[in-house]
Amino acid sequence: MVQHNIKQYLVIVILLISFVGFSQTEVKNKIVDFGTLMPIESASIYVKNTTIGTVSNSDGKFALQIPQEFSKDTLIISSIGYKSFKVPVEEFDNSEEVYLEEDIASLDEILLIAETRPETGNDIVLRAMEKLSNNLPDSAYIQKGFLRHKERNKVEFKWLIESAITVYDSGFASSSDDYLKINVDQVRKSYDLRDVDSIFSYVSYNNQNAKRSRLKPKDVDRRQLNTSQLIKAIKWNDTRVNGLQNIFQGKLNLLRNSNDAKALFGEDILDKHQFELDTILVDNDRKIYKIKISESTKHVGLDTKGIFNEGYKANGWLYIYYDNYAIKKIEYELVAASDAQKIRSKRLFDTQVNHKLIMTYMEYEDKMYPNYIYYETPKLVNVGFKANEKVSEEEKERYNKEERYYYTVQEILFSEVILDKDMIKAELANEWDMDIFSPKPYDKAFWKNYNILLESEEDEKLIQDLSQKASLFKD
Repeated sequence: MVQHNIKQYLVIVILLISFVGFSQTEVKNKIVDFGTLMPIESASIYVKNTTIGTVSNSDGKFALQIPQEFSKDTLIISSIGYKSFKVPVEEFDNSEEVYLEEDIASLDEILLIAETRPETGNDIVLRAMEKLSNNLPDSAYIQKGFLRHKERNKVEFKWLIESAITVYDSGFASSSDDYLKINVDQVRKSYDLRDVDSIFSYVSYNNQNAKRSRLKPKDVDRRQLNTSQLIKAIKWNDTRVNGLQNIFQGKLNLLRNSNDAKALFGEDILDKHQFELDTILVDNDRKIYKIKISESTKHVGLDTKGIFNEGYKANGWLYIYYDNYAIKKIEYELVAASDAQKIRSKRLFDTQVNHKLIMTYMEYEDKMYPNYIYYETPKLVNVGFKANEKVSEEEKERYNKEERYYYTVQEILFSEVILDKDMIKAELANEWDMDIFSPKPYDKAFWKNYNILLESEEDEKLIQDLSQKASLFKD
């Protein structure tokens, strides 16, 4: 009897130890501008000296799961242009909103002291580009993160996938085409109701890959296409336009791929962009340049195979640390500038902004690692509709302006950096698959403590509507 009680006691102790080891502290709330009382979007929330963190959504809200071992460490909430909020993790109050006060450095005072420093926006950016080899990772690393990939038109969400991903990168000096890998580890949600998009993708795929005569969307009956045909076409279309590898291996990975041929931020950066120093702000007690990006003498192009993706001008902002010229944040968009691109963008997308990118970086062990990526681009769903065309009412509905114009948003939040060589080697020994369509069983235990991006209230409602429609469609 005594021995039996001892065994029970040992089991309880082991379970308690396991619970403590895996228990999490959740910190969540809303970040607000002290002066305007408006929510602060894209603020950084992280544990000091770690890569555990998240960002606030458009409502200023966030939620972060922190392992119990870091409960006595410092939680930092910061946003460029504001004084940081700092508190021990265990003392954070989930019931009180966080108010941040503005914090602006004096531009004239700083430039008087820094006589030998670059003073123009162009010169500051060129210095930052020279320093990339010092500030970006120079050796192999792995990052774990959360991906939310969604497509919608002006009415509703049509597609949503949420995944946990792993990214391997051998370092800044190597080509991302050869030495950057992506794997989809787990899938949390996957809903796809893109009937019109599926038809157009199938037609585009057929016309570019098949030898038989060209098709038109109106010639295709959705009911006569099997699932495998549609999936193959959708994969092809998503991969060439906004597949996962494009974010990391393409031109819009502006810093990482600046050494590539024809890079947007390459040797001819000033031919395609001009940079103007706006002011100097403060980010977590460090001075940071705010620099405006504008057009230059040449148009910007992305060289996308099979798509006219040229003739743009660049707009946006760069935020560069004053002390070491490390780039903290990029806000970058490409706007139709050539006559041909303006006409194409208006007819096919009903917008002149074709690519919108936000990238923020986190400093870890003196290097800048990707922290948060937001990429938005319009999606070609069907070709233009002419009023004099003799088509059925059903066909006209497919060209309804509210239904027709799609756009894709991809968000990635990285919350772990792995530098240990043995751990990296072990990860690389596994099979890697970046196909977000691949069916994977839902692992509830995995997602229980995994940090995800918090949806805005609007997105949450639209996602709920999508999930309900997907259930009905499936039934």
